[in-house]
Amino acid sequence: MDLNNKLIKTNQMSSADVLESLTTAILLLDVNLRVCYINTASEILLKVSQRQAEDIPLQTLLPGETHLLTLVQRVLKDGQALIEREVTLFLPTAGEIVVDCSIKILELPKSHLLIELTQLDYQQRVGSDENFHTQQQVVRGLAHEIKNPLGGLRGAAQLLERQLESDDLKEYTRIIINEADRLQNLMTRMLGPYQQSAKQALNIHQVLQRVRQLVDAEVDDRLKLIDDYDPSIPELYADFDQLIQIFLNIVRNAVQALGGVGTIRLRTRIARNLTIEKCFHKLNVLIEIEDDGPGIPKQLQDGLFYPLVTGRADGTGLGLYLVQNLVQRNGGMVSCSSVPGQTTFSIVFPLELRREC
Repeated sequence: MDLNNKLIKTNQMSSADVLESLTTAILLLDVNLRVCYINTASEILLKVSQRQAEDIPLQTLLPGETHLLTLVQRVLKDGQALIEREVTLFLPTAGEIVVDCSIKILELPKSHLLIELTQLDYQQRVGSDENFHTQQQVVRGLAHEIKNPLGGLRGAAQLLERQLESDDLKEYTRIIINEADRLQNLMTRMLGPYQQSAKQALNIHQVLQRVRQLVDAEVDDRLKLIDDYDPSIPELYADFDQLIQIFLNIVRNAVQALGGVGTIRLRTRIARNLTIEKCFHKLNVLIEIEDDGPGIPKQLQDGLFYPLVTGRADGTGLGLYLVQNLVQRNGGMVSCSSVPGQTTFSIVFPLELRREC
């Protein structure tokens, strides 16, 4: 009998562990549409804890979201399970997202509603990250091929300049030399930093505060930098200088998008049970850089981290490409969501050295 009790207890614990390990968001509601339970994936998606969500109505958890409420009420009325693909939901914390949605009734023994939400953006981002590696190798190879003849072109222009006596003709060779130098610099930036990452145990808040000090010196009081840190986050293992560069690029982009007037929030949270580069990590740090600017044009969002993609006339389109490169060197993942009034860059780094691949 004792052995049976132990087996039952073990099975119950395993079920809870499975729910908490899912990347699918799980919500359990009672027949009055009050939240009884949400798993870790739901906490991350909705940016609310299990304790905060418990016993509040679905309408309060997702204010203004009428379509999901209609689907839930239909299942409750008809008793028939429902699966709907590519449902657009509006989240107060993230704007519009697209999910596959499954709703069914469970008897536990009282009737409850089980909602499963799978965010399609996440699946697309995983695919995009895999494609990015391939395209990154193509770009690096192309940059190498361009750099080699540029050196010869510049050298030939210098030799020609020494043979010319006319200042008017030398002006043309100077143009060739200057343009060759500009392209050489562009190719070097596309290839990214050559040095290996010097990883060490560090406090993410020290990195963010250093970035804040640098940006504070460049702006006036019309731009507000607000920090919202979770002080319980442990140290992570990463390259301090490269992390400075990552967040400095993103925050400076936000400053430019705002025209120096607005609010930028630096937020840190714990994120559990995430898959990064095909490896499962139980404990991670999530850093969000959020601004209240005009947003990123939709036509640029899909290719935002690819080289030479920019929305500014004077931009090179390499800043976010290098951000992606440096984030990956430090074992992390970066993504962006943007609607007018709220653009959020989300960077995740694992907090544990051991990983399950």
